[in-house]
Amino acid sequence: MAQDFWFTSGWHLLDKNTNGCMVPTEDFMAAYLARPELALIDESCDAEKALHHKLKEQPFSLISDKELNAIADEDAADNYRAFLRFREYLGRFDTLEAAYLEAARGEMITFPPLFMDHMAHIILRNILDGESDPMKLRAAEILFREQRVTLDDGRIMVADRTTVDLQAEYQIASGQNTPDDEKNVMIDIMNSESAPAYWERHDLFNMSVDIAYTQPALDALCRVMESWITHFLGISCQISPMARIDDNHWNWHIGLDSETTNIFNDLYSGRDVSEDRLRQILCLFSLTADEGLEKEYLGTPIYLGLSMNKAGLVRGKPQNLLANLPLNEQAS
Repeated sequence: MAQDFWFTSGWHLLDKNTNGCMVPTEDFMAAYLARPELALIDESCDAEKALHHKLKEQPFSLISDKELNAIADEDAADNYRAFLRFREYLGRFDTLEAAYLEAARGEMITFPPLFMDHMAHIILRNILDGESDPMKLRAAEILFREQRVTLDDGRIMVADRTTVDLQAEYQIASGQNTPDDEKNVMIDIMNSESAPAYWERHDLFNMSVDIAYTQPALDALCRVMESWITHFLGISCQISPMARIDDNHWNWHIGLDSETTNIFNDLYSGRDVSEDRLRQILCLFSLTADEGLEKEYLGTPIYLGLSMNKAGLVRGKPQNLLANLPLNEQAS
């Protein structure tokens, strides 16, 4: 029997259409009201309480500018406006996947990028439903939750940034560490022996993993990205880790984050790239497909990369896989 996971995604609150894509429901939209950004607090004014109650009872009800402007806390009012803009955007599409795909392809969005991460979380939960390999689930977290990187003796350890930061704050508050000891925060490592523990901790996001070349988590990430592309675009592809790129006929590349995109673009254009910038690249991949791409790219490698920024953080952008592949007219 398949195990359940990622309750915090909200996947369980959505419906599915006949194609297996996600359809937002009232319960799904109402769940946003429990998030810290929108949840009521002791200081919430009467106008905010009234609006919160209205949306909780009828998440798709019309909200006037007057109701928003009446909220005393301007930050709270802005949070409601962001939520309503997201709700309005979703309302233009039949499914969550359709909304995400249009945003990935450049559709103007007026809501915070955090909502893109939320959608990716839910859609990956849908794609991975029934998955029995916890390594794939942990690898998938890289695509919707920011990761903090630790390089150690050939290992590339990534841990959830929020988890690491909270742990660091706790240790500082309890006197176990000083603010300069952030790197001493200990997070349990996922490997073949500890992986089964993920099922009890899936919503805690508190296991680190090694994504160095030849490690199982990197192969798991490849399989997740393949499924992501197939789910959205309906094409089959093969993604493999690489140690380096040696190709005099490099034709196409996609950065899985902003840093890699910039580095790849500079390399492709023949610009000088410093050793420090090159060291930001953590993982390289080769993607090949025999269908769905423009003819000149069929069967030839498309290079992918994942990098950390100068602060040692990875912020994955899986939307790039959907927006930047050289698709033929049928697939696009």
